[in-house]
Amino acid sequence: MKQWLAQRPWKRAAAWLVFLGPLFYATYGLANWWATTRAQVPSMAFEWERQLPFWAWTIFPYWTINVFYALSLFLARSKHTLDRHALRLVSATLIACTCFVLWPLHFSFGQPAVEGAPAFLFNALRGFDQPYNQAPSLHIALAVILWDWYRQFLRATWARVVLHVWAFAICASVLTTWQHHFIDIPTGALLGLFCVWLWPLARTVSMPRAWQCTRDAQRWKLAGFYSVGAALFLAVALYGGGVLLWLAWPAASLALVALNYIGYGARGFQMDGRGRMGWAARWLLAPYRLGAAVNAWLWTRKLPASVEVVPGLRLGRLPTKAEWVAAGQPRLVSLCAELQTPAGVPHARCVPILDLTVPPTVRLQRAAAVIEGQRLKADGAPVWVCCALGFSRSAAATIAWLGRYGSAGGLAQAERAVRLARPQIVLRREWMTSLEPLNAVPEAPPHD
Repeated sequence: MKQWLAQRPWKRAAAWLVFLGPLFYATYGLANWWATTRAQVPSMAFEWERQLPFWAWTIFPYWTINVFYALSLFLARSKHTLDRHALRLVSATLIACTCFVLWPLHFSFGQPAVEGAPAFLFNALRGFDQPYNQAPSLHIALAVILWDWYRQFLRATWARVVLHVWAFAICASVLTTWQHHFIDIPTGALLGLFCVWLWPLARTVSMPRAWQCTRDAQRWKLAGFYSVGAALFLAVALYGGGVLLWLAWPAASLALVALNYIGYGARGFQMDGRGRMGWAARWLLAPYRLGAAVNAWLWTRKLPASVEVVPGLRLGRLPTKAEWVAAGQPRLVSLCAELQTPAGVPHARCVPILDLTVPPTVRLQRAAAVIEGQRLKADGAPVWVCCALGFSRSAAATIAWLGRYGSAGGLAQAERAVRLARPQIVLRREWMTSLEPLNAVPEAPPHD
């Protein structure tokens, strides 16, 4: 026990708990009070929800979230992960309660009488809760955050199954205890995903510190397009109602992409060095990623997946697993920030660059060094440099490698070689300006 206490920042965890408890009750209570002062508080529910059963016993899994909430803080192995986890909880609470104040909603039909053991928990819940504070469900948002937190400690399959079942029971119980309407669940899950994305536990990703407002006019232009798209989706969702409310998901996805272009940059997509996204980013950005994948297919469906630029080096779009196998299982180098490399492809590397933007020279220098590192480790296998279409980012990275490490004889010759192999490439003058400094002496490739 002493060793366990020595290894964990339990005093800091206790301090966080002392802060989080009053914060929750103060903000949640304030939102409840605010709703009671309104002359009319609307409700948002589907007619089919009246057919949902009321199971009083599900108040037990509903209440377990309180235990897991408090316990989670004392399981942190480091101050860094503890602070990130606590900031997720703080963010979820403040954002949800702000929503409750801005657009209060109420639960539209009352609970039946409860007897026996569940009655005690229902009465305790009614002591501080009112039929308000609906969308987004803070209960669901916290369940998502806690699920992500606890799964890092579990390795056994049976333990993970228990965790998944518990999380499902927590989420389902908000309906079977008649605490929330259905619309509160996906909006709460979206909030939980956002907090997980905003405060990643890994030290290698630091979202808040990564924010740097761009001065690039092209990035601002693209952010404007995505913001307009987000606003249109949200307007249709709110005006149409019903099943169209699901359009709030692509609205949130496009809004997040706009934030990436304005300030977070490619790191906002949370792509790791192997070209795989964090799970929260995958779900938050799923509608956008689907659109990007369809767009890539439309542009490249009649083109070969890749072409050989020089022996051992291929250039093309991000391959499917089947295309990768057919090409001889090459080592991949992806420049794509928004689309993942195929699952199960070993030795893939990723230098993420925002789509339709020109990166700084140092980023292209890094891409060229990664390509060289992959080539040196290929052991006779080809290297496939790719992005969504294979027209700009990957083409520029290939030119950078040819001019810096290859035998092309400079960037001009390297550009001609790439254009000859893949005439569809699109490189504006700004790309060549960013590439020009790479005519210097090559640097050593990076090591894994």
